[in-house]
Amino acid sequence: MKKISLVTGGAGFIGSHVVNHLVALGHQVVVLDDLSGGRKENVHPSATLHIGSVTDTKFVNSLFETYRFTYVYHLAAYAAEGLSHFIRRFNYENNVLGSINLINAAVNYEIECFVFSSSVAVYGVHDSILNENTTPKPADPYGIAKYAVELDLQNANEMFGLNYVIFRPHNVYGPQQHIGDKYRNVVGIFMNQLLSGKQLTIFGDGNQTRAFTYIDDVAPYIAQATGIEGAWNRTFNIGCDESYTVNELAEAVCKAMYAQQPIQHLAARQEADHARASHDLFRQIFNPSPTTSLTDGLAQMAVWAKSMGSLTPTKFGAIEIKKNLPPSWR
Repeated sequence: MKKISLVTGGAGFIGSHVVNHLVALGHQVVVLDDLSGGRKENVHPSATLHIGSVTDTKFVNSLFETYRFTYVYHLAAYAAEGLSHFIRRFNYENNVLGSINLINAAVNYEIECFVFSSSVAVYGVHDSILNENTTPKPADPYGIAKYAVELDLQNANEMFGLNYVIFRPHNVYGPQQHIGDKYRNVVGIFMNQLLSGKQLTIFGDGNQTRAFTYIDDVAPYIAQATGIEGAWNRTFNIGCDESYTVNELAEAVCKAMYAQQPIQHLAARQEADHARASHDLFRQIFNPSPTTSLTDGLAQMAVWAKSMGSLTPTKFGAIEIKKNLPPSWR
C-alpha cells in the first residue's frame, strides 16, 4: 500500500527538498503551506498542494480526515531566531500552537510516525560541543517554541504511543532558500546583497562561528527517517561538522558569486558566539554520505541565486516589541 505523507512547509526551503525525496521514495505527498515564505513553484508536480495554515484547526483536521496520512513531516515554522524576541505571540502561535494542532490530529487519526524539524536553537548557549544529551536551555523564543514541541511529542508518545523522529538541523543553506528574508538565513542574505550591489552586513565583529550545512546533507535523511525504525522515538542533531566564522563565510560567498562588496559591521545582537554540534548518533543510525564542502555547496547555490535574481528584502509587518530592536530591522 502506498504511503501517504503530509509535509507542512512543503513549498518552503527544506520542506520542498524533503518533498522531492519523498516522491523519489514512492510516497504520495500532500503539502500544506501558507506561502508566507514558500513558493508554489517549489512544490514537486507530483505533490498535491493545499494552501492554508497549521494554525487553522478545522482545516488541519479536514486534511487528516480526507487523506488518512501514514506519516507527517512537520517543517512549517517561522525560523527567525533573533527576530523571535520581538514577535513573541506570533512565534508561539505559529511554532507551538500550530504544531499542537498537527500532533492532536496525528494521535486522533493514528498516523504511524511524526517527523519534526526542530533546531539546535533548543540548546541555547553552551561552551561545549552540543550532543543530544546536552541539557537544552534555549536563549530565544524560537528555541523555546521548538523545545516545547519536542517535549509535547515525547509526552504524546508516552501517553498515546505516537511515534516520532526529531531532527535538530542548523544553518542550512541551498537552492530554494528565501534570499529576500532579511531576518534569517545569512547565506541567502549575503547572496541577495551581492545581487543587489549592496554592502554585506554582519552583526558584531563577525568572529562568531557556525557550521553551515548544505541542503543535500539534511533533506534526504529527513525523508528517509520513517523507513528507519532505529530512528523512531529518538532525537538527532543533523548538519555539517566544520565551522567557519561569519567573516569567512562572507569571503566564501563573494568568491562563489564572483562579486565583491565592502562589509558593514552592525551592532552585535544577542546570540551565541559559537555553536558546534556532534552528529555521532545521526551517523550511527543513518550511515550518511560525506557532507558537502562549503565551497561546493555555495557554488551550487550561487548558480541558482543568479538565475533567480535579486529580491527586495521583505519587512516583517507585525513587530510586537520595538524595544532593543536592531536598527537595521526597523
